[in-house]
Amino acid sequence: MKESKQKIKSVKLSSRFLESVKRFLVDELLKMKRTKKDLEKSDPFTDENRTLENSEEEDLDEQIGHFDSEVKVRFLSKRIVQIRKALTRVKLGKYGICESCGKMIDTERLSINPEATNCVECQKEKES
Repeated sequence: MKESKQKIKSVKLSSRFLESVKRFLVDELLKMKRTKKDLEKSDPFTDENRTLENSEEEDLDEQIGHFDSEVKVRFLSKRIVQIRKALTRVKLGKYGICESCGKMIDTERLSINPEATNCVECQKEKES
């Protein structure tokens, strides 16, 4: 069993594949950061001209706008962490290796979800 695990770990993704993944992740990271910054600016609660004497309708619009911004910023923050983690794994030579079992993650899975850190089997087990 140890022998097969070592063989699996010694299999590496092609440098061409890794380079394209890295470029994609860096581009995604920049997009996510820009979008997050724009969302933070668009939050009605950050508007300097905001007054506290709104009508109920205006207050409700501000509350909904703030909630919408907050949810999206939290989501983007999590994605940014995932992307940074994936880039670190590329740099360390651990990209594409399941964190749970040490087997190679299927390249189709990585193509669909480049931030994946677990193989399909381990991810299913983790979610159940």
